[in-house]
Amino acid sequence: MTSIINPNDEYASWLIEIKKRIREAQTKAIVAVNSELIMLYWQIGHDIIQRQKNNGWGSKVIEQVAADLRKEFPDMKGFAPRSLSAMLAFAKAWPNKEILPQLVAKLPWGHNRLLLDKLKSTSEREWYAKASIENGWSRNVLLHHLETNAIVRFGSAITNFNKTLPAPQSELAQQLIKDPYILDFMTLEADAKERELENGLIEHLQAFLMELGKGFTFAGRQYHLSVGGQDFYLDLLFYNTDLHCYVVIDLKIDEFKPEYVGKMQFYLAAVDDLKKSDRDEPSIGLILCKTKNGIIAEYALRDSSKPIGIAEYKVLPPEIAKALPSIKELEVELSDDESAPPPPSGTKFGK
Repeated sequence: MTSIINPNDEYASWLIEIKKRIREAQTKAIVAVNSELIMLYWQIGHDIIQRQKNNGWGSKVIEQVAADLRKEFPDMKGFAPRSLSAMLAFAKAWPNKEILPQLVAKLPWGHNRLLLDKLKSTSEREWYAKASIENGWSRNVLLHHLETNAIVRFGSAITNFNKTLPAPQSELAQQLIKDPYILDFMTLEADAKERELENGLIEHLQAFLMELGKGFTFAGRQYHLSVGGQDFYLDLLFYNTDLHCYVVIDLKIDEFKPEYVGKMQFYLAAVDDLKKSDRDEPSIGLILCKTKNGIIAEYALRDSSKPIGIAEYKVLPPEIAKALPSIKELEVELSDDESAPPPPSGTKFGK
C-alpha cells in the first residue's frame, strides 16, 4: 500500500513536533496521577489523625482501616498498616495542605518516604524536595544526596564567581559547585597518582556525572589544546547546558597550592579563545584537590580574573571498600518496601 503522504522536510518537522506534544501530554498525565495519589495518602493520614484527636480513636484503628481497605481493594498495594502509619507521619510532617500541590505532591511516594525517614527538619525536607523536582532525581539519587549531606555541600565551594561572572550566572554557578565532592564509587591508594584519579573518574563516568549535578555533559579527557605551537592537555572537559559554558576540571592528588590558579587561568583563556562560541558564557574552572587550606584558597582567587572554584574530593578508603556489601545486597537494601504504594510507572522520578 502506497502512502498518500510523501515524506518531506516539512512533514518530518511536523511529525517530530507531534511526537513531542504526545510525550509531554503523557508526562503531564503521569504527574497528575501521582499528585492525586499523594494527596489521597495525605488525606487518609490527616483524617485518621483528626479522628484520633476528636473521637478518641486509638492506634489499633490503623490495623482496622488497613484490613478494611485491603478487603475492599484487594488488587491495590499500599494499604498495609506500615504504609498507613507512613501516611500519618506524612500528614504530620506537612500540616499545611496548601503547600502540597507545589512541592511534595510532585514527588513519588518513595521519595516522600525517604524525606520522612531521613530528615526531621521541615526546611531540610523542603530543600531536598525542591532539588529533586528541579533536577529530576531518581529515588536512589535522592538517597545518595541525603546520605552525603548535599544541603551543606551545594554552593559551599570557595569561588570568585561573584567577581568574575555577571548575575544571575554567578549565583547559578555558585550553587552548582559543591564542596566536598563525594567520590565513594572509587578507591585510591595513599600513593596514587593523578592519572589514577582521572582513570577512576572515567571508569565511573556515570556516577561522576551524577555527583557533578544537573546539566553536565562530558566533552573529553586529556583534552588537547594547541597554544603558541605547543601542546596542552586538560584533565577533564565538560559542558554545562544550564550554565551554557565549558567547565574545565583540573585534578590534584595533593593539597591545594596557589600556583594551581595560574595554570587554570591559562586553561580558561585558551578554552574561551579556541572553543567558546558567541552563544556560550565564559568558561568556568574547577580545581579538585585532596585537601585545601581555605584561607590560602581565598587569597589565591582574590585577584584572579577568570571564574574558578576550588573544592575537595572524598574517595572510599580501600579498607572500607573491602568491607562493603555486594551490589546485589545494596540493590535489595535500596529497593522500595513492597507494602508501600508504588509510584506511577513511567514517571521520570521513579526509575
